[in-house]
Amino acid sequence: MTTTQPSRSRGGSWADRLLAEGTDPDPRFSLANERTFLAWIRTALALIAAGIGLALADDLVEAPLRHVLAIGFAGAGALVAALAFRRWLRTERALRRAETLPLPGVAPIMAYGLAAAAIVLLVAVLATR
Repeated sequence: MTTTQPSRSRGGSWADRLLAEGTDPDPRFSLANERTFLAWIRTALALIAAGIGLALADDLVEAPLRHVLAIGFAGAGALVAALAFRRWLRTERALRRAETLPLPGVAPIMAYGLAAAAIVLLVAVLATR
């Protein structure tokens, strides 16, 4: 059941501005969007945990590279967390407007970035053994 929201002012919170657009989508789509958001948040937490783990792993990799990788993973986690909300909001807006869903712009960057970081970490671990 879709209903049209009453027109609201352009001010107010981000939620008020979002709800002022379009019509309510099927709740299943909004809930799926929320699950996707939470999956991105879990990924962000995993990246931050990997950064902390690398920072504490003194004997795994030499200090300069270990610090760079730890900062890189933690920074990537922070970026993914920030972009997760942006993606959720853009998708929810598209659902409310019955528009084509936005593409996940961060996905290829994260995939290639993680692959490159894993290769660097693998080479570093093999070089120290």
